[in-house]
Amino acid sequence: MIKHLRTVVVLLVAIFSLQTVLAQKDSVIPVKTYHVGIFAPLYLDSVFNEEGKFNYKQGIPRFIMPAVDFVNGAEIALDSIKLLHHNVNAFIYDTKSYTLPVDKLISLKKLDNLHLIIGSVKDLEYLQLANFALTKNIPFISATYPNDGGITENPSLVVVNSTLKAHCEAIYSYLLQNHGTDRIFIIRKKGAQEDKIFSYFKSINEPDGKPLVKIQTINSDSAFSSEMLRKKLDSNRQTIIIGASLDENFATKLTAACYNLYQSYPIILIGMPNWDGFKGLTKNDQFEDFPVYFTSPYYNNKWDDYSKLLTAGYLKKYKGKPADMTFKGFEATYLFTRLLTKFPNDLMNHINDKEFKVFSEYNFRPVYGKKDNKIPDYFENKHLYFIRLVNGTTTRAW
Repeated sequence: MIKHLRTVVVLLVAIFSLQTVLAQKDSVIPVKTYHVGIFAPLYLDSVFNEEGKFNYKQGIPRFIMPAVDFVNGAEIALDSIKLLHHNVNAFIYDTKSYTLPVDKLISLKKLDNLHLIIGSVKDLEYLQLANFALTKNIPFISATYPNDGGITENPSLVVVNSTLKAHCEAIYSYLLQNHGTDRIFIIRKKGAQEDKIFSYFKSINEPDGKPLVKIQTINSDSAFSSEMLRKKLDSNRQTIIIGASLDENFATKLTAACYNLYQSYPIILIGMPNWDGFKGLTKNDQFEDFPVYFTSPYYNNKWDDYSKLLTAGYLKKYKGKPADMTFKGFEATYLFTRLLTKFPNDLMNHINDKEFKVFSEYNFRPVYGKKDNKIPDYFENKHLYFIRLVNGTTTRAW
């Protein structure tokens, strides 16, 4: 059996115990070596001074923790993969390196031998890796960035963390199938993101210029209150309220207004995908017994064997509990590395294979910005879970 996984960040090894994973060697059976690049903004040049000493007396700075958690999960996944007659070299790259940023790695041809790119990246580095992946025909798995970045005609790009538009499509599909005759309101505030969300629902609901479902819009402002909302409700009819904003203050205020009314008026409140991280909604005693729903591409009850494996591995290595980003790093690395070794020349045609499923169900579909395009702009995960948040606990709803 061959399993050779190598981490190429010396300082990261020293500080975060990221270790080179050595494989058992078989000198008889010829093996194929695959190279996997894992990219994350670790900011090592900021965290350490020129002498290699840690700059922060208070411990690891919070702003690098999502990347560290992602990489830790990736490493545990690499430790867990059992391969037969394969050799996998995994390299971890700090996308915020001063000396070797992504563009320099590309210009120096340091990435030319990669067979797979897995990234927890955004903005400039996301675009650089996407363009490089297209040029070299290398699958680029964007594991955490919920945005297409304006990328077009790039069939090498896989967006795992679904875009805001995909979330709106999923919400609308649910409404059409289950609440087409109920009262539906979109409540929003002023803002560019809110305009975008509203435009998504409008274009989905009015493909030919006429609405398929009656959806009323309420523009909230500083004077918005439960009493104002009550005047729009009917105690004898189910009302669906879509909170069409990514703003935490808006989400908390709207939830409070619905909470004050839900015992007299049948209300279902559906928020945006980032509402799961709002402290005002996740306190177990804030809105007692009132559920808030949102969509998410990830669902993990953490009872499965992979979760137990990850939790045990993390406890052994880091003496703690894995964060959500650790699970995402583990899942993306395990799933797509296994697919690479089984379908080395045809991975993109097998990204929906279920054989190596880890935590979540995925449904990657080609996205075409223009109907007459023959080349997809990218592949996006269209499988979204409806999550129910109540009393500080999340469960799968639909």
